[in-house]
Amino acid sequence: MKDQILELIKIAFKEDLNEMEDVTSSAIFQNEEDHFYLLAKDTGILCGIEIFEKTFLAVDPEIIIKTDYQDGDKIRSNEIIATIQGKVAAILQAERTALNLLSHLSGIASKTNEFVKLTKGKTKILDTRKTLPGLRKMQKYAVSCGGGENHRMGLYDMVMIKDNHIDAAGSIGKAVKKIRNKWGNKFQIEVETRNIYEVQQALDSGVDRIMLDNMNLEMMQKAVKLISKRAETEASGNMTLDRISEVSQTGVDYISVGELTHTIKAFDFSLKRGIK
Repeated sequence: MKDQILELIKIAFKEDLNEMEDVTSSAIFQNEEDHFYLLAKDTGILCGIEIFEKTFLAVDPEIIIKTDYQDGDKIRSNEIIATIQGKVAAILQAERTALNLLSHLSGIASKTNEFVKLTKGKTKILDTRKTLPGLRKMQKYAVSCGGGENHRMGLYDMVMIKDNHIDAAGSIGKAVKKIRNKWGNKFQIEVETRNIYEVQQALDSGVDRIMLDNMNLEMMQKAVKLISKRAETEASGNMTLDRISEVSQTGVDYISVGELTHTIKAFDFSLKRGIK
């Protein structure tokens, strides 16, 4: 992920500078140095502190960043997370890019942790592929920092037979047979099911995981009882904070939540001049 981070930082600076320079900071400051501090203005889970550091160092490798925090740490509003020392112009050039990345990733980690706490250890929270282009690895990393787990990374590392695959193939059984004919047991196979009839079809096909998609609680409970640990179970579809506790009580192994990465409130940080 290191190369991806550096490439992303490079793209962000290109957007900001457009082959020019920071026309404000470069006019006001020359080689003046100063101290700044990173202030948390929310309470949650930190994620992206190394990326934050790399952003400043990409502008000026002589900038000094100090922190006692690491990704996955619980942070609270009004806590100082890091100090930054160096040339003012360089620090101000990197400020917005560094804060954008840190805020976005910490927002994902914090939201994930909210979901995880509500399950009380009864089920595992998964992310989805509902991510921003170019940011998937970092967003999924943020999910793991918040206590969640990663679902498949892309279309290449796990078989996911969804409703459109099933409808176009004719049945779950036909779709699974074609997968087995091509790949054998190379990949784990998950099937999306919409009702108990499809759950039975998936069981008969010997798949590894059965997704219970957009089912109500009663149907989920029936499905979990029918599956009876013969395959892993995953609840999906409209999984919001107010539903997670009761869904986890149905006995499903996993709950996948698109909201972890596609509907995120940025964690609030500020960079302030001075020493505290």
